Amino acid sequence: MPSIGPALTPGRRLAGDWIMVLVSLGLLGACSLAPTHELPLLPVAATYPADAPSSSDAAAGVAAHTTWRDYFADSQLQALIVQALEHSRDLRSGVLRVEEARAVYGIRRADQLPTVGLGVDGSRGRTPADLTVSGQVQTSGQYQAGFNLAAWELDFWGRVANLKDAALQEFLATDAARRALTVSLVAQVADGYLALRELDERIVLARRTIDSRKESFRIFGRRFEVGAISRLDLLQVETLLTQAESLGAQLEQARAVQAHALSVLVGATFDPGPPAGGLDDNMILHEVNVGLPSALLVQRPDIVAAEHRLKAANANIGAARAAFFPRIVLTGFAGSASAELEGLFEAGSGAWRFAPSLVLPIFDAGRNQANLDLAEVRRDLAVAAYEKTVQTAFRDVADALSARHWLGEQLRFQRAALDAQSERARLAQLRYDNGAVRYLEVLDAQRDLLVAEQALVQTRRALLSSRIGLYAALGGGSQEFVEPAAQPVRLRRP
Repeated sequence: MPSIGPALTPGRRLAGDWIMVLVSLGLLGACSLAPTHELPLLPVAATYPADAPSSSDAAAGVAAHTTWRDYFADSQLQALIVQALEHSRDLRSGVLRVEEARAVYGIRRADQLPTVGLGVDGSRGRTPADLTVSGQVQTSGQYQAGFNLAAWELDFWGRVANLKDAALQEFLATDAARRALTVSLVAQVADGYLALRELDERIVLARRTIDSRKESFRIFGRRFEVGAISRLDLLQVETLLTQAESLGAQLEQARAVQAHALSVLVGATFDPGPPAGGLDDNMILHEVNVGLPSALLVQRPDIVAAEHRLKAANANIGAARAAFFPRIVLTGFAGSASAELEGLFEAGSGAWRFAPSLVLPIFDAGRNQANLDLAEVRRDLAVAAYEKTVQTAFRDVADALSARHWLGEQLRFQRAALDAQSERARLAQLRYDNGAVRYLEVLDAQRDLLVAEQALVQTRRALLSSRIGLYAALGGGSQEFVEPAAQPVRLRRP
């Protein structure tokens, strides 16, 4: 250990200079025993599957940098997302967890520097004559005032520094998890809003069908009264009406349930009102650039969080390794001391006390080795979690791409099927009016037409939802939610 005698000469050396010498000694002597951080190889293919085609539009924006305001065009949806970001209890909990991790990091960072306090204390006591050397009763006192250095570890092996680094990485991981939660919340609100608009459009179709069949039932009732049709035909028309009314009631119930779910997501009172309109295919304006799977390493906040936790696990290994080496702890005092209170600040009352201690672990019943084994196992768990997160992200993007492609194909076929069903229903009604067929053929055609109309709306909503899913899977808008405190950190990529 370098000599510190010249820095601590009694009497005239200021306490501030003494503290700075100790701080410099501790900081200069630190090293790290943590393993070198290396990302595992990507456990996924270099490209997305062939059945998940992606857009080749070079002008498409990067999802992580495309804000939700730019991605979603519907003004009511934007208002709902704003409400959710302000009132969501889940998001509030995520923010508080970030603040908790930030505070833990502040504590660990403070451990690297000495704790210095200004203290004043005094004592006075009486010693009986039979306990003194002189055989006389003695009354003595001691008073001192100055700076106290609490037990401060000279971090030669980097134990404290690694604990600080682990806390920093946990803080950054928690902040990345908050961003992932925010992206998920935006996607859930958007998807819930689409589901509500889908039900609105299906309700409009059902009500229109109900009105049409009520009119048909009225006309057929008049015909039955005059004997122009049989009771069987009237019952078949009534069956069509009751089926449509039953579907309308089911859709109204589903809409109420969806509105309640959306209110919970938004975190505030949400009054959807009566059906305001159906789906708009232009609710989502922008395409996003999918890129390669390796791009997810910087776009997906959950992958960023997993990488930070891997770094934290490596830092904890460094701290566990440092526990095998000697610990040097300093305590001290610099100030003024006197046997009498009135002489406390007189000339010549300067005092100092310096008490280093060194502890070398010899026998601890395997505690340090067990701590190291635990840290290494947790590092392996962090590696497995990182790889699993990458695989999940790869699948999310592939699924969203596949859904977008094949739902587009389904939509094209269902539009053609709806046109065919409409023509079939028209021809069946015409044939019945001319007496060529029984009303059962009209019944089947009308039932199939209603099913085709409802299915087309459901597929259109599923296609829009797949675009939302792709946006979220690519880390949509995550860079918008980066805290200023987390921005300067640069992650090393393979």
